[in-house]
Amino acid sequence: MTYRIIISFVVTLVVLSTICDAQLSSTFYDSACPNALSTIRTAIRTARRMAASLIRLHFHDCFVQGCDASILLDESTTIESEKSALPNVNSVRGFEIIDKAKAAVEKVCPGVVSCADIVAVAARDASFAVGGPSWTVKLGRRDSTTASKSSANTDLPLFTDDLQTLISRFNNKGLTARDMVTLSGAHTIGQAQCFTFRGRIYNNASDIDAGFSSTRQRGCPLSSSTTNDQKLAALDLVTPNSFDNNYFKNLIQKKGLLQSDQVLFSGGSTDSIVSEYSKNPTTFKSDFAAAMIKMGDIQPLTASAGVIRSICSAVN
Repeated sequence: MTYRIIISFVVTLVVLSTICDAQLSSTFYDSACPNALSTIRTAIRTARRMAASLIRLHFHDCFVQGCDASILLDESTTIESEKSALPNVNSVRGFEIIDKAKAAVEKVCPGVVSCADIVAVAARDASFAVGGPSWTVKLGRRDSTTASKSSANTDLPLFTDDLQTLISRFNNKGLTARDMVTLSGAHTIGQAQCFTFRGRIYNNASDIDAGFSSTRQRGCPLSSSTTNDQKLAALDLVTPNSFDNNYFKNLIQKKGLLQSDQVLFSGGSTDSIVSEYSKNPTTFKSDFAAAMIKMGDIQPLTASAGVIRSICSAVN
């Protein structure tokens, strides 16, 4: 009996080791679905204006339970959707684009390509579409059958976070302070809602340019209402639709829109990284690609873990 227990234990360890050691690979679909990447690229080609949203979607997915497409799951009797978490509600977008890409891939290779991989590829293609870097996406993620609204509320960065909180949140996911600054550079494109930066532009603090705050106040009234709160402003006032390094130049000029942006250049430990990227766009783009690959490695479900969802918003 003892011998059998030992053998069973060893077999369990081997199985668990196999699951844990399963590696993502850029060639994962070469045989099973050789047209997967081109099909995804075609599906999102018309979504250039949504580039920031698709990059953010990948980020918000990976920071909660790992890169498992849990953010795509709708509310159900068994799922408490991450879409309703404070950092996501009424702000995370791009779901319909992922659904479109998934439907196109399912026609070519049904039941093969995960929603998690589609989100990862879409983020890369979105970056490249607006002048940002491209990178080789590692593939082979599988989709979760669960979501975690509570983890989304605790793990995702907030626009009110100070520098040390941001560093800690990223460290908790295996990402360095430099990775954090690099990935924050995605704010060189996209928009933010008025309620996320109202406090900053009206507080007359020393870390915001007076002319910049005055300009932003015209589009974001002091009075709070649903209409006013949802008014949008570009995160980068200079080149809002181009993936460049102006985001970092803005921070040096005290023109970061969100408080969580400006703290990256506020006399703290990340000032030198911001300065470096403001002077060298090539280094920024290279580092951004590397950081996105690293982020895409956060706790993926592989091998026999997880499933391949046929519809990204629901469990099979």
